[in-house]
Amino acid sequence: MSALTFHAGPLALAQIRAHGLRAQDIAVVPAAAGGPKGLIFRSLDQWVFGAWFPGAPRERTLIGSSIGAWRMAAACQKDPVKAFERLGELYSGQRYTSTKPSQAQIDEVVQGLLGEFVRGHEDDIVNHPQHRLHLLTVRGKRALAAPGHRYAEMKGFAAAALHNLASRDRLAHLMDRVVIGDVRSNASWLREKFDNFATHFSPLRRENLASGLLASGTLPMLMKPVRDIAGAPPGHYWDGGIIDYNLALPYARLAAQEPGSIVFYPHFSEYIVPGWLDKALPWRRAARGPNRGWLDNVLIVAPSAEFLSRLPRGKLIDRSDFKHYGLNHDARILAWRQAMEEGERLRDAFAAFVNKPDLSLIRPL
Repeated sequence: MSALTFHAGPLALAQIRAHGLRAQDIAVVPAAAGGPKGLIFRSLDQWVFGAWFPGAPRERTLIGSSIGAWRMAAACQKDPVKAFERLGELYSGQRYTSTKPSQAQIDEVVQGLLGEFVRGHEDDIVNHPQHRLHLLTVRGKRALAAPGHRYAEMKGFAAAALHNLASRDRLAHLMDRVVIGDVRSNASWLREKFDNFATHFSPLRRENLASGLLASGTLPMLMKPVRDIAGAPPGHYWDGGIIDYNLALPYARLAAQEPGSIVFYPHFSEYIVPGWLDKALPWRRAARGPNRGWLDNVLIVAPSAEFLSRLPRGKLIDRSDFKHYGLNHDARILAWRQAMEEGERLRDAFAAFVNKPDLSLIRPL
């Protein structure tokens, strides 16, 4: 059994059926939020950005939230293979002195992680010859515009959960989407309004790269909001996954501008959950309802059930592992490293598909 499953929209399937899966056709790479889950793609990311894409250079939009934004920042470094290796080691190596660390301690660890990851690579990331990096963040409004203390933040996000349960559109009353992106990229498929969230576009620069990456992965309640990112609208910023958890974006608009282009999406599952608060609401999945056509040019590659069964604890590594392993950091780090090593099977399965596409493996989205 393959370690990967393949799921394609009709336009992506037609292009692969006609020409195979070619690097030259990949125009966009989304990367989802999900914390440690993103580490499972380390070997696949290394092969894609270190071997496959360099053989077919072209402008590509890399867009991510939270760990996805960090992965795409690794892809933009001069040596992406080393960058993904470093990201995996730094992220898995987090250590805390308590099973319930304070906001201050989490902030200190994460900022140290990001500082070591980005330091000395800022210019490479924002000026990559082909890649156009876009970081997704969330800016609070109304009750979340500037909560003065933790209790006010709790009340604001409780209100956000209730708004979202009623309607995803209503969540837009409490937060905006802010895209901190490469100024060289037009990305008109993203810039034209596509949902009820006000979307602000701010230039990605060396000066705001670290704060943008931090904001994109700032977990509500667990971390302090990032304030006033340089070049972006003033305010309090949190994890981009709150709005764009699995990046349910209007990718199919790109098909009209670039026929034959494909959105290549290594993802944790075969379906796309729009926002973090939608995880328990299966009817919100992006291939359903009025936005069904958004994914027509998308190819999702996701770990198979067989692959997951061979991981530590028989599942994707995730934040629940911090609670499971407690202060036994060595055991958790070992498990996460084992999972990253198992990820070599994802790389090998994908490389084999690229070399000899088996259309019978592709399922419809």
